[in-house]
Amino acid sequence: MPTTEMPPVQRAKVNGIELAYYEAGPRQGVPVVLCHGFPELAFSWRHQIRALADAGRWVIAPDQRGYGGSSRPEPVTDYDMAHLTGDLASLLDHLGAETAIFCGHDWGGIVVWQMPLMHRDRTAGVIGLNTPFLPRSPADPIAIMRNRFGPDMYIVWFQTPGDADRTLGADVGRTMRFFMRRPRVLQAAAAPPEGGPTFAFKDLLGQWDGTYEPDAFLSEDELAVFVDTFRRTGFTGGINWYRNFTRNWECSEGLAQRIDDLPCLMITAENDAVLTPAMAEPMPMLIGDLEMHMIQGSGHWTQQEKPAEVNRLILDWLDRRFPK
Repeated sequence: MPTTEMPPVQRAKVNGIELAYYEAGPRQGVPVVLCHGFPELAFSWRHQIRALADAGRWVIAPDQRGYGGSSRPEPVTDYDMAHLTGDLASLLDHLGAETAIFCGHDWGGIVVWQMPLMHRDRTAGVIGLNTPFLPRSPADPIAIMRNRFGPDMYIVWFQTPGDADRTLGADVGRTMRFFMRRPRVLQAAAAPPEGGPTFAFKDLLGQWDGTYEPDAFLSEDELAVFVDTFRRTGFTGGINWYRNFTRNWECSEGLAQRIDDLPCLMITAENDAVLTPAMAEPMPMLIGDLEMHMIQGSGHWTQQEKPAEVNRLILDWLDRRFPK
């Protein structure tokens, strides 16, 4: 099967919008819902969709709100955590599933770790890929990031209306080739020259000579799926998720700070400079039923860089915790 092949796209009217999603495997047992990050798509899970379906698992991967074939509402507040988790709960309603195992990478990981806090009755288990479960920040996270990393740090930069949207959208092919590389670019961003900004992707993108390493983990056809899609949609939908950091923090007051009585799996990546394995070290104190593994040699895009290792860990855990 070509690596660009996906199951037929389906559409569901959920939570006031339309979600495009891909479904595979037998409709039996507890489904696994795969949630992508930025700047990605359900397509990022193509290797896992096939492996899970071949193993007899029911698997669903949506283009989440603001991405790909799904709705891109205009109000920034339509991308807060209540909407993002609500989309997933409503998708289960559409599919006729009571609960699901939610698996998320990057921003999708932030969302799936909130599912047991906001929709416990719909959550059978959680799998975090690179993204750890973190307790609520003691202060506004944007203020913390601005103070620690400076105004050019990409999440702080994303708060300015229109700026990042225009910069990333000016040459989508260059933007996607810049991001979708092995660890070197993110490691360089995390360790800037003395006195320089940290994770200043705007500067790094502007300075990049356009060289795309020969060991890139995407084929030209795979890269083209991302490029063609973001040329059509732009990046605003995904960036709007970041523009709700403060709102999400304000609205999360009073939510639980622990996850108990729920099977959880955390997979870290050795060379992820954005979501480092060290960030996951406190998790055993915050989650009552947690299994942790690290994938050696992987950078940030783990399910695409090391698909066989990711598939093996997920399927082994599913077979033990959710036997068919």
